Amino acid sequence: MGGAVSAGEDNDELIDNLKEAQYIRTELVEQAFRAIDRADYYLEEFKDNAYKDLAWKHGNIHLSAPCIYSEVMEALDLQPGLSFLNLGSGTGYLSSMVGLILGPFGVNHGVELHSDVIEYAKQKLDFFIKTSDSFDKFEFCEPSFVTGNCLEISPDCTQYDRVYCGAGVQKEHEDYMKNLLKVGGILVMPLEEKLTKITRIGPSAWETKKILAVSFAPLIQPNHADSGKSRLVHLPPVAVRSLQDLARIAIRGTIKKIIHQETMGKNGNGLKNPPRFKRRRVRRRRMETIVFLDKEVFASRISNPSDDNNNSEDIEDERREEEETKPSEIKPDPPVNFLREKVLSLPLPDPLKYYLLYYREK
Repeated sequence: MGGAVSAGEDNDELIDNLKEAQYIRTELVEQAFRAIDRADYYLEEFKDNAYKDLAWKHGNIHLSAPCIYSEVMEALDLQPGLSFLNLGSGTGYLSSMVGLILGPFGVNHGVELHSDVIEYAKQKLDFFIKTSDSFDKFEFCEPSFVTGNCLEISPDCTQYDRVYCGAGVQKEHEDYMKNLLKVGGILVMPLEEKLTKITRIGPSAWETKKILAVSFAPLIQPNHADSGKSRLVHLPPVAVRSLQDLARIAIRGTIKKIIHQETMGKNGNGLKNPPRFKRRRVRRRRMETIVFLDKEVFASRISNPSDDNNNSEDIEDERREEEETKPSEIKPDPPVNFLREKVLSLPLPDPLKYYLLYYREK
């Protein structure tokens, strides 16, 4: 069995492969995928599989295949300032990528059935905020997670601009899901074994598009055996940011603009790219199988049969290119967090500096 795209040696190479196979098609989605290392959401003993295009499950912890998340992110058509609801939020990997696009004035909520998975997601979120330089490259909409069955959301909850459900939705629950959307909103969910995009174009009008054949484990039905009563899920309130928090966002944004202007001044037009190691060319093989893994399925893209006839030419071209580029390869400098350096150099009291940096240690 194989995935829809080749495995990568690291997160960047996995994203390169997803781009080549046209699963990632927009710059915003690409930036979000590159900013968060998929391996950080794996348990340590399973990280060797993090960059394969495969789903992963251990106990209640589950990650869909990268090609599925790519299609979901593209279909959601995310923009800064939107509200997002993730039903079956799991590890928080998808919610964190979404948060990078929504920015500081978005809303990012998740509902997860299993309390142990909620704790796992919070640990991963805390690790990202404290250690990742990507946190300073973006203005982040931090996700908030609540425990409960997503089929028992309180009827007086707010509606959302974007909704994703990470479990198979039965036909009888389709209207329930649609009602979580604002007019103009987009819902992406597995419906009748198809990853489906539904756009609410009016109070009672919808547009539906089938994206990809998939097979997800179905939504777990509410269990009222103990009390006989529904346990309503109350979503987090939409918080109003304090003036102090708004000032921090504005100051960080201004410093980033200054850094960008300084970079453009040093590099001329600002388009100079740092030297990078040459990545191995990805050669897709012809595949006609459908892959099943732990109740999840994804179809391989079928490459042109002529690709197989060009393998020897590709290998020879790659060898020639490696010989040509070998003398000029320069080991890249370690990444620098310019925002952090700039903040720490400001003539401000240390407590204010650390507040501007969200008290991050790195």
